[in-house]
Amino acid sequence: MTAQISRAIRFEHLRDPLGIGIASPRLSWQTTAEPGWTQAAYELEVERAGTITTTGRIESGEQILVPWPTEPLISRERATLRVRVFGVDGSASAWSDPSTVEAGLLNASDWTARPVSAAWDEDTDSDRRPSTVRSEFSITAPVARARLYVSAHGLQETEINGTRVGDDILSPGWTVYGSRLRYYTHDVTDLLLEGANAIGAFLSDGWYRGRIGFNGGARNLYGDDLSLIAQLEIEFTDGTRQTVATDASWQASFGPILFSGLYDGESYDATQEQPGWSSPNFQGTGWTPVVVGERDPATLVAPEGPPVRCTEELLPTSVERTADGRYLLDFGQNLVGRLSIRVNGPSGTTVTLRHAEVMQDGELYTRPLRQAAATDTFVLSGDGPPEWEPRFTLHGFRYAEVSGWPGDLTTGDVIAKVYHSDMERTGWFETSNPLVNRLHDNVLWSMRGNFVDIPTDCPQRDERLGWTGDLQVFAPTASFLYDVTGMLGSWLKDVAVEQLDDGTVPWYVPVVPGGNHWTPIQPGAVWGDVAVLTPWTLFERFGDAQILETQYESAKAWVELIDRLAGPDHLWNEGFQLGDWLDPAAPPHDPADALTDRYLVATAYFAHSTRRLADTARILGRETDADRFGKLADGIRQSFIGAYLEPSGRMTSDAQTAYALAISFGLLPDDERATAAKRRLAELVTEAGNRIATGFAGTPAISDALTIGGALETAYALLLERECPSWLYTVLQGGTTIWERWDSLLPDGTVNAGEMTSFNHYALGAVADWMHRVVGGLAAAEPGYRRARIQPRPGGDLTSASATHLTPYGELSSSWSIVDGVFVLDVTVPTGTSAVVILPDGSEYEVSSGSHRFSCAESSAATQTAIMGG
Repeated sequence: MTAQISRAIRFEHLRDPLGIGIASPRLSWQTTAEPGWTQAAYELEVERAGTITTTGRIESGEQILVPWPTEPLISRERATLRVRVFGVDGSASAWSDPSTVEAGLLNASDWTARPVSAAWDEDTDSDRRPSTVRSEFSITAPVARARLYVSAHGLQETEINGTRVGDDILSPGWTVYGSRLRYYTHDVTDLLLEGANAIGAFLSDGWYRGRIGFNGGARNLYGDDLSLIAQLEIEFTDGTRQTVATDASWQASFGPILFSGLYDGESYDATQEQPGWSSPNFQGTGWTPVVVGERDPATLVAPEGPPVRCTEELLPTSVERTADGRYLLDFGQNLVGRLSIRVNGPSGTTVTLRHAEVMQDGELYTRPLRQAAATDTFVLSGDGPPEWEPRFTLHGFRYAEVSGWPGDLTTGDVIAKVYHSDMERTGWFETSNPLVNRLHDNVLWSMRGNFVDIPTDCPQRDERLGWTGDLQVFAPTASFLYDVTGMLGSWLKDVAVEQLDDGTVPWYVPVVPGGNHWTPIQPGAVWGDVAVLTPWTLFERFGDAQILETQYESAKAWVELIDRLAGPDHLWNEGFQLGDWLDPAAPPHDPADALTDRYLVATAYFAHSTRRLADTARILGRETDADRFGKLADGIRQSFIGAYLEPSGRMTSDAQTAYALAISFGLLPDDERATAAKRRLAELVTEAGNRIATGFAGTPAISDALTIGGALETAYALLLERECPSWLYTVLQGGTTIWERWDSLLPDGTVNAGEMTSFNHYALGAVADWMHRVVGGLAAAEPGYRRARIQPRPGGDLTSASATHLTPYGELSSSWSIVDGVFVLDVTVPTGTSAVVILPDGSEYEVSSGSHRFSCAESSAATQTAIMGG
């Protein structure tokens, strides 16, 4: 049996390793072979500067994140690698296709670029008109290659000789800028000309100095300059180099963008365009010398994940003209992006684009936007039918209002472009129930709309922050649907940067000033636990122990802080807590007023994170810490039982979330009280008419808790319930994304009166992880799915379901159906892995790679009691 390399070498977690920021990147590849083939060894070939070396045969079955095989890369260096593998059967594959990696600027001393900005005076307390900057240079020799390393204080879009560089937007993204500012690397070889050349950039405030945060927000969070940091390095065929860097020779001017804000939108006046401004030999007026600022080049870092890009375009499903000449557009899907228009009209005509997630009384309903204007304006130049879309803003919307349009607007004149971090899609799910499928689509769309450089909480209102608790509960679902390792690995580094010296993890990262409960920062369960639980999720799903190592001190500091706060009795029962945030029983004005005691939630999470920290320490070989935190977790569990579980098996909070956390976190005793508690959870769900009664803390746990407790049919009844509050209620109300509140839209079609009423908020979509593992049947039995657990658990009215996940090793899939009383299961296991397959009748099979089919008599799902894995 001979294997083939089905996916050539990937470096770290990057699909595009141009400008990688790691000198010794780890390598991964995928293979395909006959069923049962197993790798015994591999060999790597490395070409550097024309010299080819090979490692020789390396005895190892590893193919994921294997060590860099040679000397570390130096800045700007390119290396091309190939791999071949050897099977335990003695077979050898052919060499893979070559994969090339190129280092970015790895040392602070590599940078000569300085931040350059307009020198004119500005009112830093108000909205400012963004500037453009430019420079010209000459090339007098043949070019071998050219690289643009570019960042900004603010946001930038760069052009060379009139052509846009790259297709990323909102670059360099949002990090804790004082500590980490990303730069991007672009291959611009083909954009350069012999002789005169020009480079220029549009700039915008973005997160750096734009309005961000609550209650009107704050400006100038990181600085009040608007600066480009660009270093164009040109290598000629004779080996010499030329560098064009931002310095005092550059010039600045106003451009056609009058205003741009992430919340409020963008205003663009095409009559103020300066044609040729980014081309050579430009003779414009009003350009003045720049001022040169400061930036510690040691804080410039290469990206670890993909940039934000356009990933889809949607035409409106309907266009209606109002009596006063406005147009109302429905795109049929709540999305995150912006409108691209093609319009022709007289010079000075102003077209206004407004956005909203919902309609009410036949008009855009904008109250949920709070103080986000979400409005773009475009002033026509009269020079023809231009295509235009904003550059530096995004909106969350399904509906748009277009006013001022000259002539008749037709469907193709306006399209919605969908933008998010361009992660690789890795997960798919489908069932025989169309409503469940739509629910899963809603989860997917909410993730897409809120994974915009950081994991945000909502994309439409004046917030859009990286809430730690929201991501913590959703990370398992996210890790199935997309490869989030690079994006979340980078964000977790910022979590550690923003963590206070005492171990407190902020409510959201990056931190911005906020009123009410968010400033000063206080420790809170569920949210702060992101420091421990999300690195573990990424390790479990992608097999990267380095993430655990990188985040270990942050995770440890969080648990030690809570240990100090809880004291000798191990009960975290003091201080501010959000608890089971947005429990449907909570009143609109107080979303923390849940049925479950917030300190029960806090102590449960304390126990869970401490156990996971012990597991993390064990993986990292920190045995002393593993023993210490393992004993602490045991003590917290006993204290939890003593404080919150009554002799009858009832919890002191007789509510769904209390039981869900106790069961799913393994906090119940090994006696009849545990059985009673599990039974009580099912009773509570049934008594509620199968309607959900959990918030952010309980929702990710309740379906698993019911399944663990032998109440699988109750878990299905919860999933399939149609009355409010329930997941399918949102679908039946026309929702196309997950809502922040179970009743964001009330049964009468009006919008919930609560201040927090987003229609795109992924946290309550965390149930999809249970759908993937239990309904679809796919779970990781070993990190990275090196070994999988395939155990679909049919129930409800479903007659079929399938789940597919692109693991680091390749495609893992499960597809089942019930026909004439027979359960049939087809599975595919990727090369280099194995799986345990468990059928509904309890029969169990060990399988190696390849495709397999199993069948058994249809079994009553209500009798299935096996504890979930993964």
